[in-house]
Amino acid sequence: MILFQKIINQKVNSISADDLLKLAKQNQLAINPAQASQIVSLMKGKNVNIFDEAERRRLLASIAAITSPATAQQVDQLFKQFVK
Repeated sequence: MILFQKIINQKVNSISADDLLKLAKQNQLAINPAQASQIVSLMKGKNVNIFDEAERRRLLASIAAITSPATAQQVDQLFKQFVK
């Protein structure tokens, strides 16, 4: 299970804006290119563990601050699909 978590965290922490947009579209989440770029720049270099509830909440609070609470909720929905 730990290997699985490391792989997912690595993907999340190194995702590009284009990949995030594709993933959002696949999951019917409304994220525009500007928001995707902001989210990716926020996550770069932070090595966030999305399986840790506290870390995920801090990241989502930062995402809400630079985009909107609704966008942060959408990103949280995406993260929750990974941690199931």
